[in-house]
Amino acid sequence: MTRIADIMTRDVETIQRDDTIQHAAQRMRALDIGALPVADGKALAGMVTDRDIAVRAVAEGMIPQEALVGDVMTADIRWCAEDDSVEDVLAEMGEQQVRRLPVLDASRRIVGIVALGDLATRQSGHTDEALREISAPD
Repeated sequence: MTRIADIMTRDVETIQRDDTIQHAAQRMRALDIGALPVADGKALAGMVTDRDIAVRAVAEGMIPQEALVGDVMTADIRWCAEDDSVEDVLAEMGEQQVRRLPVLDASRRIVGIVALGDLATRQSGHTDEALREISAPD
């Protein structure tokens, strides 16, 4: 059984909930990514995506230099543990219709992130069913 720890991306970048959305967007641009786990100290507080910034902040007229990540992030997020099986995580991603999950250790600290792309390219299981579920309209 392949574990998430075997395929996740380690050394994941995070952002603090009291950082500005401008700073979050700049970090995403520099890292060439579309999502950042949001930390409150070392604890996982949520996720912020480029779409969150566009739809929840810019479209509402928030000022990027003033609005905080905590104002636009998704707080109620799913996560997985580094010891979880790939099959279980694929099922969870499909059920929750998400393409990435933060990975937490036994102390609930962020130790990585796993994306559907990681699962598709770094393991031999089938990701087609999860992708169909993730992409299905609500």
